[in-house]
Amino acid sequence: MTTEFGVLLMAYGSPATLDDVDAYFTHIRGGRPPSPEAVESLRARYRSIGGRSPLPEITRRQAAGAAEALRRKGIRVRAYVGMKHAPPFIDRTVAQMAEDGIRLAVGVALAPHYSKMSIGGYVSAAGAAAADHGLLIRCVEDYHDHPGLVRALADRIETARETLDGDPRVPVIFTAHSLPQRIMEWRDPYPDQLLRTCELVASAAAIATWHFAFQSASHTGEPWLGPDVGEVLRDLHQRGAREVIVSPVGFVADHLEVLYDLDVEARATAEALGMRMIRAPSLNESPDFLEVLAEVTVAAIGDLRTDAVR
Repeated sequence: MTTEFGVLLMAYGSPATLDDVDAYFTHIRGGRPPSPEAVESLRARYRSIGGRSPLPEITRRQAAGAAEALRRKGIRVRAYVGMKHAPPFIDRTVAQMAEDGIRLAVGVALAPHYSKMSIGGYVSAAGAAAADHGLLIRCVEDYHDHPGLVRALADRIETARETLDGDPRVPVIFTAHSLPQRIMEWRDPYPDQLLRTCELVASAAAIATWHFAFQSASHTGEPWLGPDVGEVLRDLHQRGAREVIVSPVGFVADHLEVLYDLDVEARATAEALGMRMIRAPSLNESPDFLEVLAEVTVAAIGDLRTDAVR
């Protein structure tokens, strides 16, 4: 077995209980408290999916599963979880890694597509904390075109198709979290990486007709990337579609944006239009996705070893 590395899986985070929603929302807003009405609206969304998000537990299982996949490859690791907006926060997790004696680490954000505004924030937080605590860390910035990810997403669409008797003519809407339009001024790679994933998955799954839509835009007073998934559903209905598959390619786990924004809001839109909407299953801690995490980590470890001897 090789030297032990630290592997830090980073996710957005979610409130542990409904009582934590206020603090969570305030953290997302950079310390600016939201209105009581906004807090209650977010609490209502969590209530509609059972009172809490499964994201923290799924992320812990993803970390454990990725560590086991790496051990099978002969790489001894200790896996950790760090969240951007909720405990355990990324900086505190890195501090714990240092206390545990970890000196070489790989960081992987649990989102395949890079944006300075999203993944850039994870990388910055992990890098700053690592510098403070004497760790050398190498972060994986994207894996949007990894063949294993493409195959896993294509398999989920084929699973959804089985509900519709395997009909390849049913249109597919790929979705991802929207971001403010100003990222386009930075020549941010996020939209192009998303479209590349969609093209690869559509080819792998032999999808006849597909569309891309953003979802979960926030009301911040500035324009966000579109079109929204609701707009695309309405457009498809006008074109005569009565069944649709939605594939959230921008996400790798079930959480509020999948379980509420798609399974509740988007489905309600589809039903109001008289459409049947099938959502492709999430990757979560499935073995095929854990293998993707292991493979991108192995590649980063190779780079990390090079960094360590310089």
